[in-house]
Amino acid sequence: MYLSTFFHSKKCILVMDIICLYMQRTSLQQLISWKNSPNRKPLIIEGARQVGKTWLMQAFGKTAFTQVVYLNFESSSRLKEIFLPDFDIERLITIFEIETNLKIDSSTTLLIFDEIQEAPKGLTALKYFYEQAPQYYIMAAGSLLGISLQQNNSFPVGKVDFLKLYPLSFTEFLLNVGEEKLAVQLSANNWPVLSSFHEKLVSFLRLYYFIGGMPEAVLSYITQKDLVEVRNIQQKILTGYQNDFAKHAPIEIVPKIRLVWHSIIAQLAKENRKFMYGQIKKGSRAKDFELAINWLADAGLIIKVHKIEKPILPLNAYINMDAFKLFLVDIGLLNAMANVDAKILLEKNNILQEHKGALTEQFVCQQLFIHHTLYYWQANNATAEIDFVIQHKNNVIPIEVKAEENLKSKSLKLFVDKFLPTTALRTSMSSYRKEDWLTNIPLYAIGEGVQ
Repeated sequence: MYLSTFFHSKKCILVMDIICLYMQRTSLQQLISWKNSPNRKPLIIEGARQVGKTWLMQAFGKTAFTQVVYLNFESSSRLKEIFLPDFDIERLITIFEIETNLKIDSSTTLLIFDEIQEAPKGLTALKYFYEQAPQYYIMAAGSLLGISLQQNNSFPVGKVDFLKLYPLSFTEFLLNVGEEKLAVQLSANNWPVLSSFHEKLVSFLRLYYFIGGMPEAVLSYITQKDLVEVRNIQQKILTGYQNDFAKHAPIEIVPKIRLVWHSIIAQLAKENRKFMYGQIKKGSRAKDFELAINWLADAGLIIKVHKIEKPILPLNAYINMDAFKLFLVDIGLLNAMANVDAKILLEKNNILQEHKGALTEQFVCQQLFIHHTLYYWQANNATAEIDFVIQHKNNVIPIEVKAEENLKSKSLKLFVDKFLPTTALRTSMSSYRKEDWLTNIPLYAIGEGVQ
């Protein structure tokens, strides 16, 4: 699988060895492929605030290039206005050199444009670099770049490459807590070996439920092993997100964004996790909160999973735009928002019995979303529901989520009997097992089990 290939690449091993004291991200492999591509374009890295975009660009630059020229368009008034007069490449490079006091060699220098959305015409400038000076290696990112991409009418379509960055997956979490060998076996789907370490993997999974995948939280745990400090960091990240609402969102929808944001826990706590506008505010309708929800999704802070009416290819042709579930960007942040104590998650406590399904569904959503567009399905009479449905290699795959080891799968059985999918998956705390009509994948392996 992907991670096994990653670890057997000599170049990748070099990169990982150099930065292993800080953070290991499998996205570094994609960056190496981008650098070596003969059709390389300026690369835009998308992702929510605090998922590690700046760190990833700088870490890659330090290991794969002789020099990194880092330009933050939010912190410099000169840089903010640099693209307004024209897009003359020679002029731009000269200003970059003066700004950083570095000589730029196109063959050995990585140019990083951070917070590029803060510079008027900044995204448009990437087109001119691609067309007039493709020899330069350029990466661009921004805290709320997803919002800018939706609003920018002059976006250089076809002139840039994209990479989406997410919180650390469970596999990346294992890499960073010193379990590299387990991570490789997980990526390879080596079920006989994994079954021997099932309880150990479940213990790490519970730890991941609390810490989540935000890089700063994970790094804090690695260096300090202090879950109280992890929670403090999570709360700071949540506060930063809420500050972004007031700073960057249209003022007329800020109150609605806050209402949606604070309703997510209650929405997921329901047995039926379909988003209900009336639960935000009595009498509310879609038109009242549609813009607020889309703003949060474009900012990468929530994951929107739509219902499909029919599990037929292509799935996006059968979306019900009015029915969806919302998940948070990270399970650790969700638990911090709910103020769930670490002991409840780590000690297999029954206090969370009613919410375990919501936490587990959040985890599965977060792992699958890295590689797939997610949907869910519900029978017309609401007697059956499939938590997630994905389109994978020209197949429709239903995925049923179980919080513990309950292996009853009535909804999945109904779906299989009715639609006859070639593959049906159940994910639970039980070990891997393949039956006649379904395959049970352990929760800790769901992110690697469907790629």
